Amino acid sequence: MSQIPTIDMAKTGENIMNLREQAGMSVRDLQNLFGFATPQAIYKWQHGTALPAIDNMVVLAAVLGVKIDDILVISA
Repeated sequence: MSQIPTIDMAKTGENIMNLREQAGMSVRDLQNLFGFATPQAIYKWQHGTALPAIDNMVVLAAVLGVKIDDILVISA
């Protein structure tokens, strides 16, 4: 039986942080873009303790200039 692919949350978080930095954006920039009162959600994404909701993932990909597949790190 083949293994079911899963999202590696820690590596995806690192990827979000790296892509954000490559785009020249700060955590505060993303916080403001999403209209969050605090940056906690962004930090949770970057630490791999939470993933963006699908609607936020679509916006994040567009803002960072990548595809959603480029954000997610899948382990098989």
